[in-house]
Amino acid sequence: MEEKNLTEVTEFFLLGFQVSKDLRILLFCLLLMVYCGTICGNLLIITLVSTSKILHTPMYFFISQLSISDIMVVTEIVPNLLHVLLNNGAAITFTDCFTQLYFFCGSETFECFLLTVMSYDRYVAICNPLRYFTIMTRGHCVILSIACWLIGFSIMTIHIINTAMLRFCGPNVIDHLFCDLVPLLELACSDTSIIHLQIYVIGIPLVFTPTTIIVLSYTYIVRAVLRIPSSTGRQKAFSTCSSHLIVVSIFYWALFSAYVVPPRDLTLSMSKILSLLYTVFTPLVNPIIYSLRNKDIRKAVQEILSKCVI
Repeated sequence: MEEKNLTEVTEFFLLGFQVSKDLRILLFCLLLMVYCGTICGNLLIITLVSTSKILHTPMYFFISQLSISDIMVVTEIVPNLLHVLLNNGAAITFTDCFTQLYFFCGSETFECFLLTVMSYDRYVAICNPLRYFTIMTRGHCVILSIACWLIGFSIMTIHIINTAMLRFCGPNVIDHLFCDLVPLLELACSDTSIIHLQIYVIGIPLVFTPTTIIVLSYTYIVRAVLRIPSSTGRQKAFSTCSSHLIVVSIFYWALFSAYVVPPRDLTLSMSKILSLLYTVFTPLVNPIIYSLRNKDIRKAVQEILSKCVI
């Protein structure tokens, strides 16, 4: 009888930021500008890499893939978040909630693997420069990129399906900005031990394995750079991977702060702010870092502008 009386949840209610109306409008305007800037910046990177011959190299190919992932993340999160802010909370259907969770988790997992591949690319470029173009061929780069997409989203497909099969029959209010895994598990009526086991068995290696590879790659890179006799040569060698290192540092700092730090050590407001960092502001910062610190991209922009003027 109790089983029959339980009502299955068909939608969730996202609270967003529970602040004054003026502050919500300010946040709405800020996030809208960030969203537009993110889309324009990443589309610019993709367009430049596709059209400029000087950017037809493995490094820029991977940067364009990163831009595609960033566009996917903000497009899945921000428009609905803007709706939540305007209405001081908003309902989202069960299907839409788990679709949002799937694309968010899939994109973040893909980015973990892609940043690892990019560190390998920088390792080959600096430690094996004479063999770089024989190792990092276009076909090899395409295969590595496809592998990152397939691994990231296939792993998340299994995980999200198992999470969606949980029973949600009680409260449906999510005190968060979007449908994230931890808030959803807190609302489940059925046993979530299998999902938590999956997080430890799959999730932890999924984060720490790429992190270990990146650290090892940069250890070898630093050793190779320090062997270069001239200071100019060392500076030039390290400048080729500095942008990637900054992007990796920002991504993993935000990721570890939000998910590795025990939730009880974070207030709800701080958790939401950290969520904004890795879902909204990191995709904005990535193209800025690569464009401002990269002579080739600046040169490609100048070439396009000169053609437009002519």
